[in-house]
Amino acid sequence: MTIKRPIIALDFPDRQAAAVFLNKFPEEEKLFVKVGMELFYSEGQEMVKAILDQGHDVFLDLKCHDIPHTVESAMRVIGKLGVTLTTLHASGGSEMMRAAKEGLLDGSGGNSNAKLLAITQLTSTDQKMVTEQQQVVGSLEQSVLHYARLAQTAEMDGVVCSAYEANAILTATGTDFLRVTPGIRLAGGDQGDQKRVMTPEQAAVRKSSAIVVGRAITQAADCVAAYRYIKKVWEENI
Repeated sequence: MTIKRPIIALDFPDRQAAAVFLNKFPEEEKLFVKVGMELFYSEGQEMVKAILDQGHDVFLDLKCHDIPHTVESAMRVIGKLGVTLTTLHASGGSEMMRAAKEGLLDGSGGNSNAKLLAITQLTSTDQKMVTEQQQVVGSLEQSVLHYARLAQTAEMDGVVCSAYEANAILTATGTDFLRVTPGIRLAGGDQGDQKRVMTPEQAAVRKSSAIVVGRAITQAADCVAAYRYIKKVWEENI
């Protein structure tokens, strides 16, 4: 499964800033956007509902991580919203992931279109952090692959990973398991706080299922032109 539209990360502080950005696009052009913690904690469910009412798809990226019962309850609420994708941390373990999936399906009324993704390792993580701070024995890629296999066993629909690991995850899990990759930049673009980044072309070659693009679109001089350029490049290479 491949998501052909680049997912735009709406990393804005409030509803007004997000609306200014979205209003730059023609009303008939339906986007796939990511609402993360900053915007959600600022504006809550009403922001998500407003975006959905405009006909856009929403990736609600809250990265849930808690005891199984709490995450199951949170996912039941998220399921009622009607988002397309949402996330939790694979490091919460298989019991938490299975409980989350039950909550999401219950909240959505059994709607299998609501996909649950497990975060493997953040794209701001490097080998030094994995070794020294997480005290993981083995490589960063081995850690990501372990979480991907664990997530698939726990009936997740895919993972969030860097494009560097996407092809290895494809080999380990199969074509139906989503590999959603943030950390996408245009050649020569500012990496910001990301450590493992790739261009849309490189992500396609590495077999990403979907790309999440933030600053390369939202901070471009012409946001619409930047989005359409990235969409064109992505579609030509997947």
